[in-house]
Amino acid sequence: MKNQLLPLMILALSSLTVGAQPSATNANPAAPPKADSPAGKRNIVLPPEKSQPVKLPRFEKAPLIDGKLDDEVWTHAVVLKDFYQVQPGDNIAPSKPTEVLLGYDSKFLYIAFHCYDEPDKVRATIPKRDNVWNDDYVGILFDTFNDSRKAYEFDFNPLGVQADGTWTDQNEDFNPDFVFESKGTLTTDGWTLEIAIPFKSLRYVAGKDKLWGAHFFRRIKRFNNELDMWMPLNRDNSSWLAQEGHLSGLEGISTERTLELIPSLTLSETGKRKATLTPDQVNAGMKDPGRFVNEPVKFDPGLTGKFSITPNVTLDFAINPDFAQVESDQLVVTANQRFPIFFSEKRPFFLEGIDIFNTQIAAVHTRTIIDPDYAVKLTGKVDRNTFCLLLASDNGPGNFSPEDRLTADPRFVDKNAAIGILRLKHDIGKKDSFIGFLGTYRRFVDQYNELGGFDSRLRVNKSTTFSAQALATRSRRNFFFPEIGQTLDRKENGFIYATDLNMSGRHLGYDYSTVGRTRYYRADVGFNRRTNTNNHNFFIQYRSEPKPKARLVSWRVYNAAGTNFDWQGRSQIFNNESQIQFNFQRQSSIGIGVDKGYERVFEEEFGAKRQPGSNCALTNTCTFWGNDNERSASNGGVYVFASSTVNKKINFNVFADQNYGSLDFDFGAGSRYPRASIPAVAAREAQAAGKCNGTTPPPVCNAPLDPGPGKSFNLNGNVNYTPLSALNLTLNFTKQRLRRNDTHLLAFDENIVSLRATYQFTRFVFARGRIDFDSLRSNYRGQFLFGWTPKPGTAFYIGYNDDINRNGFSPFTGQLEPGFRRNGRTFFIKMSYLFRKSF
Repeated sequence: MKNQLLPLMILALSSLTVGAQPSATNANPAAPPKADSPAGKRNIVLPPEKSQPVKLPRFEKAPLIDGKLDDEVWTHAVVLKDFYQVQPGDNIAPSKPTEVLLGYDSKFLYIAFHCYDEPDKVRATIPKRDNVWNDDYVGILFDTFNDSRKAYEFDFNPLGVQADGTWTDQNEDFNPDFVFESKGTLTTDGWTLEIAIPFKSLRYVAGKDKLWGAHFFRRIKRFNNELDMWMPLNRDNSSWLAQEGHLSGLEGISTERTLELIPSLTLSETGKRKATLTPDQVNAGMKDPGRFVNEPVKFDPGLTGKFSITPNVTLDFAINPDFAQVESDQLVVTANQRFPIFFSEKRPFFLEGIDIFNTQIAAVHTRTIIDPDYAVKLTGKVDRNTFCLLLASDNGPGNFSPEDRLTADPRFVDKNAAIGILRLKHDIGKKDSFIGFLGTYRRFVDQYNELGGFDSRLRVNKSTTFSAQALATRSRRNFFFPEIGQTLDRKENGFIYATDLNMSGRHLGYDYSTVGRTRYYRADVGFNRRTNTNNHNFFIQYRSEPKPKARLVSWRVYNAAGTNFDWQGRSQIFNNESQIQFNFQRQSSIGIGVDKGYERVFEEEFGAKRQPGSNCALTNTCTFWGNDNERSASNGGVYVFASSTVNKKINFNVFADQNYGSLDFDFGAGSRYPRASIPAVAAREAQAAGKCNGTTPPPVCNAPLDPGPGKSFNLNGNVNYTPLSALNLTLNFTKQRLRRNDTHLLAFDENIVSLRATYQFTRFVFARGRIDFDSLRSNYRGQFLFGWTPKPGTAFYIGYNDDINRNGFSPFTGQLEPGFRRNGRTFFIKMSYLFRKSF
């Protein structure tokens, strides 16, 4: 139940604190309404300069990109000004004026910002790329196909540090990195910024009578995260791109076919702790301290490339690509988890254009492609049709370690999985509606998975959208059949559906969503969670009219109700959550919520299903202990949360949840927290008494599962501290604890602490250190990295990772080991270089 709280909070918060929604169009526009002008709040009448496309002038000479607006060519630029404050105000006058200058030549689009301000109050540090959000910043959206469906997003802090990605009205994706130039500088009247974006870095249409949609915007952090936009934003319209301005005059652009090649090389030396005893020796009670083995230095060259066939069609390819991550995934709580935990994609080849695969159903999750020998991807947009085809040969599934090869099925050793993904979208209507197709295929030896189906998104009106998706699957793999308690190699069909009706108005908003998966639904190229379930959720919220100058800026209240039931009609989960949140100055907020629900689990979800007439309850051999083949519990709780930007250097957020009736699934949490149920405790006592050593131990020794309710506590906190413009420190803390009601024993108590420090010597040179601690395993992990990243594709890294236990448990015997024990370490050097040639 508490797993549902955070997504709902994020959904509600996103409607209040939007990342960056901007604006666009001409010179000398009429001034925005005054702050006390009610006529300017809802329906802004645009002056001709903003209602008509802005014609960009063609520069005869390129400006020097140094952050200073002293080049003579800028006097020929078109100037956009008279912004509107759209957050927290509602199309009122901004606190500080902003000007945008625009021009172009045959190869570059030039943009400049002049942000008037008091220079000593400007928030400007040297963060890493795509992490400028704690600074003041400006941004741009370019809808280069003028279809109000997708845009390039470019954001810049006052020193010109970049954040870039793609924007849709449903999502901002900062994974793609584009090649362009920017410089910024503080001035006596604020700060200025210059940008040069090569046309060859974009997909676009251009020429006579062709328009681009555009937004230009500015964030001023100290004024309660104020957002100023050149075009006004109507809060009764949930589509930002539908309210964009337009640019014209982009003619005579040099049409180039661009080839990018990025050769890479990774050198690494890894050491691992390995077992010295056989499993039989360990089972006989012998201690295995293990031994530390240094593996040979690994030399891993690779090549990735990109060829722009046309300005809107691109071919990406990779041969033995370098898919190593320079930083590992964030630690998460793993105790009492029934289903897989999602980790986002971080590898550049797959991140490029990944948004086309993002549908309501996570049928494509490219992290399932582990280590491809090669991969090819063709993406583009022609007229109203968008397409993407990805093919890969993955040697990950058949690449067994020397230890695993001893027991692996010979049919699978050193074999590759063949993978194919096809995505098609056809735009319908005038705005962001479409109909699409998604198909995936994966075969590994004689196992395969085929998936295909359709999806659609329809804009009902300015504030309402409806989305739907349905997919069918056919798989051959090992399926578990609880009726007979066996895993068999079978062919099975599956089905999944999802719908979403969303209305986001000025004050009132609601969302009704559904998703359902049949028992044998599988997506081998996607992310799979619970099967044989249907989930329905209804969310409704009310937001107050913001008052930018008041102590209480705004408030919001919502209620969210959700239920799960299986395809046999049996209830699985019900939860109802209510929350109120208050937003104050300094980007500060505080809120409280309550939830009440019910959870029910069935024996066949965990193992074999007992059959009529079976005496497994007497022999303690059922999947669930006792005579009942299901477990259920009512639950409820209360949570609080708060966040604030204390000053330019410190911001924090915290969330705490106390819940009653949370189910412990009786998995145990490693050697530190063995299973805490009644049958598990009884079995341990019998074992200690020597009753379980004979050839026919008594039933008490079997200890079947016994899920049961308990009291849980969850705490998450984050503090970000920037003592210097080049130094950033972040501390994260997570605590989850569950104590059972029947035995009063702790099922688990897991604490995760992460400390991260980054020092930016320059925009492109940095040193980073990260230390993670997980109390469940008494494990410390250190990651230390030095990097030089002058532009996307060109990089040099030196890194060292270490993994140590202190007073932890042996991975081979589960026995307590006092002192420090190293599990593994890696030293690596990684380098790549972008070669770019235009034809």
